[in-house]
Amino acid sequence: MGTSVVLNSIISLFIMIMAGLYGHRREILSEEINKGLINILIQIALPCMVFCSFLNTYGSEVKENVIKTVWYSLGAYILMGAASFLLLLPVKKDKRTILHFANIFVNTGYVGFPVLNSLYGSEGVVYGSIFNMFFVIFVWTYGISLYKGDLRLREFKCELKNALLNPSIIAVGAGLLVMFLNIQIPDAIIAAARGIGNLTVPLSMMIIGFTLSKVKYKEYLRDWTVYYGVLVKLVVLPLIIYLAALPVGITSIAVKTVIIMSALPASAMTSIFADAFDREKEYAALVVSATTLLSLITITFFVGFLL
Repeated sequence: MGTSVVLNSIISLFIMIMAGLYGHRREILSEEINKGLINILIQIALPCMVFCSFLNTYGSEVKENVIKTVWYSLGAYILMGAASFLLLLPVKKDKRTILHFANIFVNTGYVGFPVLNSLYGSEGVVYGSIFNMFFVIFVWTYGISLYKGDLRLREFKCELKNALLNPSIIAVGAGLLVMFLNIQIPDAIIAAARGIGNLTVPLSMMIIGFTLSKVKYKEYLRDWTVYYGVLVKLVVLPLIIYLAALPVGITSIAVKTVIIMSALPASAMTSIFADAFDREKEYAALVVSATTLLSLITITFFVGFLL
């Protein structure tokens, strides 16, 4: 894939973001409508997109790469977590919690899948789905414990159960069964699922545009932790994952997918949890928005570098 194709893909996503920003400025999109769009995205559109990505006919190499991606993804999360912990030692209290969460939990749903779909098609989404599987499990266990404190055994079991019943996790499980057992799905179901799944990219980008339009950046221009946090999130950690992947070889789409996923901006859950547990809510929203905006540049760089 040429650099021009990558650039065109990123530009098209950026235009969709502008549509969301325009919708908010013109009062077409309200807070209530945006929440509804998020629910449609997470509960319906994204699971359909994930499931459909497994329906194509794949050779044995892709199936082997799916298994490898499990280990690649798990290794990436462990490495990002350890590196983030060490790099954020200079940052104190709640801001450190927010940045650490943002470093580990990336925006797979709003940004990751649309980017992978634009770059590598359904195969990229398959590998991204494996990465996202760990995201869902970890965010509702380790992630929530960062904000809430240590989880009791009963709470941990409850959160883990909820994570495993997440629509995206169910879609991955169903997709893997279809792929490895060669199950035939009726054409009508496939057409419907793909039609709904096609909503993922525009919905994701418009939601990001809505989020970006609300942040007051001027209030944090003198806060060094914002600049440091963004640098670590979008540049340092992806470089660490890239260097760690060199011994494996950066030739397969599976490896490239994990590297790209590590370079994604902070997940919206960073802001949602901060709001829920009253931990530097505006700061968290800024981190999400700033990393999202600047990732348009950094992701383009990393993708071009991986070609």
